[in-house]
Amino acid sequence: MIAESLNMSVGSVFTIMTEDLKKKKLCARFVPHTLTTEQKKHRIASSEDLIPAADENPKFLKTIVTGDESWCLEYDPETKRQSSEWTSPGKGRPMKVRASKSKTKTMLLVFFDSRGIIHHEFFRHFLSSLHLIELWRKRRMEAEISCKGSF
Repeated sequence: MIAESLNMSVGSVFTIMTEDLKKKKLCARFVPHTLTTEQKKHRIASSEDLIPAADENPKFLKTIVTGDESWCLEYDPETKRQSSEWTSPGKGRPMKVRASKSKTKTMLLVFFDSRGIIHHEFFRHFLSSLHLIELWRKRRMEAEISCKGSF
């Protein structure tokens, strides 16, 4: 791209960028969404509530089933290689926000236990929080039934 715009060879541009200007080509690092202070406090409180139960019963942590939901958007993002940039020495990786939202999206609902994923479902329609709670309870019961005697 630079070589074409300056009408130079790729090798010459690379030499100038790396040896003369001391630049490196780094790929952008994707950053996850950040938690609010309230969400962080809630996570700490929830974790602290589990400590006494885990201390009393070493197998307690194996009984925990948790779930998460995420919108899966249909888009064609740039590859890491396509989004790499030339940077100066001492300058960190450029940040890159994940691709912009698409009009078509599907919700992925995943449930985990101590051994990994126990269930996942895709939903094209909106799920209310009550529906999510009911699905979580159902998967929790299925996990308890399938795991009886395995601890």
